[in-house]
Amino acid sequence: MFCLVLTFMSAFSAYSANPTKEELSSKIEDVNAEIMRLDTEIAKYEVEIVKTGAEAKTLSNHIKELNLTRNKLLKEAEQIASQIKLADKTISNLSENILTKEEQINLANKTLAKTFYDLYQSESIYPIEMILKEGKLSSFSKDYNEKILLSNKIDTFISEINSIKINLEESKGAKEIEREKLNKLNQKLSLEKEAVTAVRVEKDKLLKETKNQESAYQKLLAENKKKREAFEKDLRDYETQLKFILDSNLLPVIGSAPLSWPMQKIFITQLFGKTASSARLYASGSHSGVDFGIPIGTPVYAIASGTVIGVGDTDANCKGASFGKWVFIKYNNGLSSTYGHLSAISAKEGQEVKTGDLVALSGNTGHSTGPHLHLTVYASQGAEVREVPTKSAYCKGVNLRMPIAPVNAYLDPMSYLPKTTASMYKKGI
Repeated sequence: MFCLVLTFMSAFSAYSANPTKEELSSKIEDVNAEIMRLDTEIAKYEVEIVKTGAEAKTLSNHIKELNLTRNKLLKEAEQIASQIKLADKTISNLSENILTKEEQINLANKTLAKTFYDLYQSESIYPIEMILKEGKLSSFSKDYNEKILLSNKIDTFISEINSIKINLEESKGAKEIEREKLNKLNQKLSLEKEAVTAVRVEKDKLLKETKNQESAYQKLLAENKKKREAFEKDLRDYETQLKFILDSNLLPVIGSAPLSWPMQKIFITQLFGKTASSARLYASGSHSGVDFGIPIGTPVYAIASGTVIGVGDTDANCKGASFGKWVFIKYNNGLSSTYGHLSAISAKEGQEVKTGDLVALSGNTGHSTGPHLHLTVYASQGAEVREVPTKSAYCKGVNLRMPIAPVNAYLDPMSYLPKTTASMYKKGI
């Protein structure tokens, strides 16, 4: 009986040693080194993209910027693939760990059942019978001491089994976390591939439209500017006619930061309302949201929990006139927002999102003078997705499905976003 417990203890020790632990650690180190190498390469591309974007708006510079962007996106996709490989390996190791612990528990249960049975059988013999059977008091004393020792071993044994069970639950929880992480990485990789395709299509279309001629490119820029201004007027006239009474009691307290940042690194290039450059950039002389200068393909996250009311692409009906690819979310705090100029969208209409969920990748679609994220914030009471008719010569008679709101439903995003530091702002804005 005592030997049976020792046999299990030996098996327990053998199971506890994980032969793949060192191998996994080595693989994790290799993948992390690869991720760091790609980080360095991506950072170099981002510097070059910013530098090129600040140069003169020429066809050659635009093509150069698109090529750099595509290369950056490809490196990011490679990096995500490495992270997926790491998550796969971690899940595989956790699965092996779970199987091992389940085997330990099964063996423990069988061993305990046999041990308790043998103990019960021996204890069914009364002490006087045992003495008479053995013929010696010393033999009885030895057997009795062994039983006490065995009882202590069983207590320890049960404690270790409980520890295995706790560890098993932790491993299962860790596996679920890794699976969720893996799903998000696969989603992000899919978006990256979509963004790469979008950049290639834009480059091919630009070369086709301009026939690689600088004069044709400058003419195209001038036409796009007129189109943007004409649509802005159509939209302003349309939204000015919308009647709305703002109830400030339904809004969060200004400065309470009910919204989070939509990306990890913050660089604000344009503020809300009338600013130093809004008169130059917008026909209305005012800017409807906040712009964040970020490279194409940067992950964009939900700034609060809520419901995705709509997604769309105004470029499909009138290229360069409005948001381009957009996502509109109504939050649970009285606010709503539009994310504009996206390159790829993961959010789905009707989807419930939480703060920090990936909703899209940033881009340069629609009415945009360079890669950035445009964030508009509204009072939810007045904002909705609607068909907006265009009356100007550009895209005349076309309806654009997009988020709209009465002019007094537009809010300053900075009133609800977290506090900023001077380093977060572009100089001169």
